Amino acid sequence: MNELTADDSPPTGKRKYTFPKEEHLCRKKLIEELFSKQSSSFGVYPLRIVWIKAAAPTSAPPQVLISVSKRTFKRAVDRNRLKRLIREAYRLNKYRLTEQPNGHEIALLGIIFTGKEKSPLTLVERKLISAFHRLLGTTPEAAPASPPVP
Repeated sequence: MNELTADDSPPTGKRKYTFPKEEHLCRKKLIEELFSKQSSSFGVYPLRIVWIKAAAPTSAPPQVLISVSKRTFKRAVDRNRLKRLIREAYRLNKYRLTEQPNGHEIALLGIIFTGKEKSPLTLVERKLISAFHRLLGTTPEAAPASPPVP
């Protein structure tokens, strides 16, 4: 009874806007590897993007680490709010990475909030999209359309 049939499977044309636990970067060894000398990084204020290339192009989503500095935001409430905003922006826009025609080459991705003030979701989302374009080497016009607003 619990088996999926062809009728129960979701349509292939629909995107899934999810951020499951398997996509979270949690392993200490992988985090150390992400911040080692072999990784690449750039800044799109108020975000800093750190990544490691995969061996071959893939359409699977990368493992993602989201961080907000305790030095800048002393209160855990503020840090958690910013991390929640970044997770939401990533969740809604990760299809820009995974739906590339030839795949992407990002295995591990770190998104670090470096701003000094709290930012709204619209700014964080706009900067994250800009960072994705820079990561993939595409122009904003060549990217797929944004998700519908519920």
